[in-house]
Amino acid sequence: MTALDPALAALLRQDLTSFIQKVFGTVSPRDRYVPNSYVESIAYELERLLKGDTRRLLITQPPRTLKSICTSVAFVAWALGHNPSLSFICVSYSQDLALDLARMFRLVVDSAWYRALFPNCILQRDTDAEVVTTQRGGRLATSIGGPLTGKGGDIVIIDDPLKAEEAQSETARKRVKDWYSDTLLSRFDNPSTGRLILVMQRLHEEDLAGHFAPAADVHLNLPAIAIEPQSLRLTHGRVMHRATGDLLDPIRLTQQVLDRYRTEMGSFTFSAQYQQQPTPVDGNLIKRGWFKFYATLPSPEIPRWVQSWDVAVTPDGDYSVCTTWLVIGEDAYLANVWRGRAEFPDLLKQAIAAARALPRPTVLVEKAGLGITLYQTLRAENGVGDVIPIDPKGDKIERLAGESPIIEAGHVHLPETAPWLATLLHELLGFPNTKYDDQVDSVSQFLGWHRHHIARNATRGRTFAPVIIEFDR
Repeated sequence: MTALDPALAALLRQDLTSFIQKVFGTVSPRDRYVPNSYVESIAYELERLLKGDTRRLLITQPPRTLKSICTSVAFVAWALGHNPSLSFICVSYSQDLALDLARMFRLVVDSAWYRALFPNCILQRDTDAEVVTTQRGGRLATSIGGPLTGKGGDIVIIDDPLKAEEAQSETARKRVKDWYSDTLLSRFDNPSTGRLILVMQRLHEEDLAGHFAPAADVHLNLPAIAIEPQSLRLTHGRVMHRATGDLLDPIRLTQQVLDRYRTEMGSFTFSAQYQQQPTPVDGNLIKRGWFKFYATLPSPEIPRWVQSWDVAVTPDGDYSVCTTWLVIGEDAYLANVWRGRAEFPDLLKQAIAAARALPRPTVLVEKAGLGITLYQTLRAENGVGDVIPIDPKGDKIERLAGESPIIEAGHVHLPETAPWLATLLHELLGFPNTKYDDQVDSVSQFLGWHRHHIARNATRGRTFAPVIIEFDR
């Protein structure tokens, strides 16, 4: 029996985050453990569920960020150490994966340090798939669709229920959700106190996480790159704050690594697996296949630039958005998207800088709320181009639907890759079922203006041509 330093032993018994680090050294001894606050946030939510403060926990996070070691291995071992009568059912997409996680779990509970730490957790039966303690608790490993007749548990952990390769298969997704609803949910020994954890990377908007989310008491969402400001609860009342753009794991998942992944796997897959933002494959109101994609932005001899501003009412709610377009005849090329939350003075500085970076752009500003103030202020500035107020007609759905023909006709071009592309497509293709629609408003506002000018030039019997204005020197 290995003797543990009393202070270390007390820490490992009381603090799940420290216990996870110890487990990592046991199951992955050749790798270096890098402490990270998001692991503490996972541990905090797992501890709350163990206490009964919550009963349904959803954790969505990128691949290779310790989700299985934290939940399916360390948490189960720690919980059984404190209460050997607890029973767990641990589910994964395949029996091979389920047994691999069970093997890691046995490495921990069979270790000398664990037996010294939790001497009352004694194994009575130990097989590849099932461990049973002398107090009739334990851990059962199974797969989606696997047999559970006669089996029950206090806590169910679903860890990666769907293979990434099957994400686009409606049959595979339905099989997972049907087994979850028809079989797994009836396996609680006590339905009134049974607890369930789902931990996975997002793969599709209709994956099990999307199905489970409305029932979750807590959804701990951990995108690799923070999409918006986020506060993660930690132990002892502490909070970890993430600003937009902050990396989840800046040592392992650096910006350079994430950019390479985005290029290699494509924005669509990267958005789902690493950003936890799956977008509809085909789209809802707007279809993915309608867009054209360019590798290099065209360089016309006389370019015409248009910027479309949608301004948030308050800086702590929705986003303000500016989309920048290069217009060539009937075609429009989206060159850049700025999206952020800012007080009006900072927003004005951003708008002035964005306009002055281009040769006399047309600047569209929605004539509503703070947009009126932005329009009036920009009109008084020099070197910001032609500032045009836009009075929106109809609701958001009507406006986007009215501009959809020009997208369907193939006149809207997006870049093949851009840091903002995944978030934009998530919003455009998911609309009207997305949390935010500010980019949708900016795009539909521009397309309405663009369509109007195409029609006006057509009635004049000539092709679209830019207006050239010489700057005073």
